[in-house]
Amino acid sequence: MLRFVRNWLLWVLVAGLCLQLFFVGRIALMAWVNPESTSFMRSEAWRRMTDAPSTQAPAATQRPWMQRWVDADQISVHLKRAIIASEDDGFASHTGVDWPAIEAAWQRNQRRAQQAEATGKPAKVAGGSTITQQLAKNLLLSGERQLGRKAQELVLAFLLEALLSKQRILEIYLNSVEWGNGVFGAEAAAQRYFGVSARQLTPAQAARLAVMLPAPKFFEKRPDSAYLNRRTSTILARMNSAVLP
Repeated sequence: MLRFVRNWLLWVLVAGLCLQLFFVGRIALMAWVNPESTSFMRSEAWRRMTDAPSTQAPAATQRPWMQRWVDADQISVHLKRAIIASEDDGFASHTGVDWPAIEAAWQRNQRRAQQAEATGKPAKVAGGSTITQQLAKNLLLSGERQLGRKAQELVLAFLLEALLSKQRILEIYLNSVEWGNGVFGAEAAAQRYFGVSARQLTPAQAARLAVMLPAPKFFEKRPDSAYLNRRTSTILARMNSAVLP
């Protein structure tokens, strides 16, 4: 029995090591090769194909899938600044994980959980993920909220930072992040919401797109949201101080 357990643990260890080596190879290749899709994109494509007509519009009436890769120099600097100001103001300096931000998010979540328990309302969970962590999750992992998945996300974030430049990480992120139902990447978002290319985005348009990111499908349906307008003004004011890598 002891031998069986030892062998089983050895196989688990070997399998885990092989998985990490696979991730290393995938990420290293991205220094030169643009990823055609991400794990999140593939799961969304599958969802669109399999959702029942009672909960989702038939495929023929769904919004078309919008995604087009553009190089970093074809994306407005205003959008890069807005994304950093809104999502990860320490992006240029951290090593993939912003530990103070994670600690602050944990403390906020604790307070919100206590408030929710007192009021009986569901708690809104605050995130402390960096741009690198978000890319790691969307690129290679599932969207499930599990401790093991979160641990793998941290490992992948460090690998991304070790194997790719900050500029490349931001380029891949901006070309793969979701901006609505079937809308992925800066070029698709700029065309979908403003009818311009990603290179032509104004500061105000860029700020608005950045604010949508935590909940793009929600804000896609609520373009006149008071929060969206208010938060856009805040990010617009912060953009000039955002540090680009």
